[in-house]
Amino acid sequence: MTILATFIVLGVLIFVHEFGHFLAARAVGIRVERFSIGFGPRVFGFIRGDTEYVVSVIPLGGYVKMGGMDDEVMETIEGEKATGGAAPDTEGELRREGDFDQKPLWARAWVISAGVAMNMFFAFLLYSVVAAGWGNPELDTTRIGAVRAELLPDGASALARLPAGSTLVRVGDEPVSHWGEVSEAILSAPDGTLSFSYVDPVGQVTVPVVGDDARQRVQRSLEFWSDPVIDGVNPGTPADRAGIRRGDRVLAVDGVGIRTWPQFVAVIQSHPDSELEVTLGRDGGSVVRRVTPARQTLTDPVTGERRTIGQIGVIPTLPGATYSPIPLVAAIRLGWMETAAVTELILGFVRDLFTGQVSARSLGSIVTIGEQSGQAAAEGLPVFLRFMAFFSVNLAVLNLLPIPVLDGGHLLFLGVEALRGRPLSVRQRLRWSQVGFVFLIGVMALALGNDLLRVFGH
Repeated sequence: MTILATFIVLGVLIFVHEFGHFLAARAVGIRVERFSIGFGPRVFGFIRGDTEYVVSVIPLGGYVKMGGMDDEVMETIEGEKATGGAAPDTEGELRREGDFDQKPLWARAWVISAGVAMNMFFAFLLYSVVAAGWGNPELDTTRIGAVRAELLPDGASALARLPAGSTLVRVGDEPVSHWGEVSEAILSAPDGTLSFSYVDPVGQVTVPVVGDDARQRVQRSLEFWSDPVIDGVNPGTPADRAGIRRGDRVLAVDGVGIRTWPQFVAVIQSHPDSELEVTLGRDGGSVVRRVTPARQTLTDPVTGERRTIGQIGVIPTLPGATYSPIPLVAAIRLGWMETAAVTELILGFVRDLFTGQVSARSLGSIVTIGEQSGQAAAEGLPVFLRFMAFFSVNLAVLNLLPIPVLDGGHLLFLGVEALRGRPLSVRQRLRWSQVGFVFLIGVMALALGNDLLRVFGH
């Protein structure tokens, strides 16, 4: 299952990316000599019109070879002597109509950007399809896990008295049966006072809520109950290195008992760079693991404040969920919002990686991709499609990095050409492409090393 899921994810997303380049090239009249899924020597293929469609030996990439592209660069990619196009040994070599380099700057920039654009569109499409066909998962609980008092608006501090473990039965005038209804009742409440009725024990809390900002703060302050059981451990994270496993139940941290997942998260977040002793229930007994939460600086989406927290890279076991299809227009809007949110998340990760806020040991290779693909496939089609959407955005963002051989590197070359009034020479482009290629190989080796160390228990 894992191997098949990995090939589906990589194959589909690479095809989508390269198909974007292909369509854009055809649209502006650029000859497409080869459309390849994979790198290296050709395994099989066919010719239709003036384009050769092939599957190559290394199924972890792909490319579109356009007329006029530099043969030395394509020889590195294809793993064999490229044919067609122009001889790049001299400046001012013979060019043919329909060559890439003969097109105006805007057309070349559009063709280079089209792969990224197609990946973003594909992610939006997948998120929208899942929302319309299955709906977003609604957690089958209204049980309170915690109230984040620091997020509450002025005058609403009484909400912090909601007992952990109590179950909400009504918000305002609306009865609630799952967490989505709790959020909706808060966000749609009119200005004034808002009551929260609960049982186990029985009680009610009423707070003033005026304005959208106050409603969002109240909604964000409530966290649902989930048991402190670990459903997954992200590769290369502090939890992974400490030997924490899926299925472990958190019993205590530094001797203090843990009842809920929000309580565990609060302890971890408040101790960046500080070693903690975590007691775990495992296989009918208990084990102790020492873990040091990694420091990370985040921007709170509600308050806009930057704050530093600790993270160890674990995923909670969530309450059961119910899927309810969403109307098409709402699904499209939700698809757009999710694509934007994931893009922001990945951009933040890349920024934190380059600024040292996130360790390079967090990088994963195809081993990690395979594990996550297999896990998503095992959880059902909607989860698998959402994973593909997430990874499609990931692919788009990473391709935009200004590293030669990536799309962002090609756009950088075009930017230099726009400033200079003439393109870089073939020799210069080739030299920088080789530097970029070596850099990417180094990153891939680091990511693979992280996975090998994790797999072999270091």
